[in-house]
Amino acid sequence: MEGNYRNILEQLNEGIYYVDLNKRITLWNKAAERITGFSSEEVLGKCCADNILQHIDENGNKLCIVGCPLGKTLKDGGNRESQIYLHHKNGYRVPVNVRVTAIYDDDNQISGAVELFTDITNRLDMIKELEKLQKEILTDEMTQIGNRKYADQTLRRRMLEWKEMQVPFALIFIDIDHFKSVNDTYGHNVGDEALKMVANSISAAMRPFDVACRWGGEEFVVIVPNISSDSLDNIGERIRMLIENSWLTLETKKIAVTASLGCAIVNIEDDIDSLIQRADKAMYESKSSGRNKVTVA
Repeated sequence: MEGNYRNILEQLNEGIYYVDLNKRITLWNKAAERITGFSSEEVLGKCCADNILQHIDENGNKLCIVGCPLGKTLKDGGNRESQIYLHHKNGYRVPVNVRVTAIYDDDNQISGAVELFTDITNRLDMIKELEKLQKEILTDEMTQIGNRKYADQTLRRRMLEWKEMQVPFALIFIDIDHFKSVNDTYGHNVGDEALKMVANSISAAMRPFDVACRWGGEEFVVIVPNISSDSLDNIGERIRMLIENSWLTLETKKIAVTASLGCAIVNIEDDIDSLIQRADKAMYESKSSGRNKVTVA
């Protein structure tokens, strides 16, 4: 029967090793060899801390010294699971998901423990790739701030928070003044650089939880949570001022732009469309009253 169990363990894709009460390794399967690079002959009878696995957590803490999950399970019999990094025979670290379970003898006393570990390198690569893909989907390629899709998602999330928990937020519409003349006079390459400059100026004026997005063309939006009318006017004015005081240098020419801003705080009657309309209307009021201004609806 014991031979059958060992055959089963050798067929598993998870690395498995058993330790006794002294944390000496008594079993080391084929998957453990593959994941760690250590053969069973190299580890059987040794402690896993003897220059073998030397687990560390994501902060670099050496778990064989402090916080060893095997050691804790040998003491209290509790099951444990965590993501840590083991030491490969070739020197590098391997991210693994670890599960530890106590082993009991016929008298129901702890006689050892078993650790199962799975190489999650590919999973972490996939997560990173998904995060990268999500960023690409939600980022404006030119300005590297959020795009229209990200703005729509954020507005929906903020509106839901407002409807369910009355967490206020505001929307700022920003439109570059006379942007067509920049393109017509200096070309679209310079116009693109001006868009990047404005996006960076907007980002510099924001608080940590504010979200800036390119709405389209020369229009931008900023979604501002937890805001009052006075604070909103201050943020809008800061954005306007930073845009006005930024410029590009083309040979001997200084190319600067201004922007008109419209701001609206969500109210009880708003849905997303009405909030957008109020902020957009306020922005056009800034345009019609001379441009380079901030209007709060």
